[in-house]
Amino acid sequence: MNTKVQEITEAFKFRHACKLFDKNRVIPEETFNMILEAGRLSPSSFGLEPWKFLIVQSKELREKLYPISWGAQNSLDGASHFVIILARKKIDTLYDSEYVNHILTDIKGFSPDVTEQFLKAYELFQKEGFKLLEGDRAIFDWASKQTYIALANMLTVAAMLGVDSCPIEGFVPEPINKLLEDEGIIDGKHFGVSVMAGFGYRAEEPHHPQTRQAAKDVIQWIK
Repeated sequence: MNTKVQEITEAFKFRHACKLFDKNRVIPEETFNMILEAGRLSPSSFGLEPWKFLIVQSKELREKLYPISWGAQNSLDGASHFVIILARKKIDTLYDSEYVNHILTDIKGFSPDVTEQFLKAYELFQKEGFKLLEGDRAIFDWASKQTYIALANMLTVAAMLGVDSCPIEGFVPEPINKLLEDEGIIDGKHFGVSVMAGFGYRAEEPHHPQTRQAAKDVIQWIK
């Protein structure tokens, strides 16, 4: 087997949703920065990067998150690094928003003509393609889908670096959004919690072997 292929395969077999982290082990700064880079450099629909990554190292904030994040409690209690990924709301992701124009002109460096053509296509996509303007939830859920691309890349890179992780959806967004707003961490008009993840080192080996359906049951070639 090709060395690189083997390395990637082993990383995917190594990765599991870590339920018990070693509280005494801290991820080296360089290693965790690479995990963050995997998220930052991830692709997103139209290249609009509708996300923000909060790294919660504050013991006080972790304690406040603990009772309202039931699926994150093991991570909050032991993970070296705890990440909350935010998704941008409609005010930022609408086709004529200031944020979209900022990305196109300041980040991508598009000319006015190219920006105009891009926005026409993006407006059509939102109105007719995915019908994202039928409610605030639809367009927020679309932005959240993009954050899962970043999350997946972070989990994979972590595994390749020998770092354990646990993706987390076990929480109710409203009280967490309120807590982050009350703490002055987010502007609730622009951001909402999408997903969380703990990163660190396992305190014990997984209790059960990794299981997946056979390739023939989930992969279909159409020739």
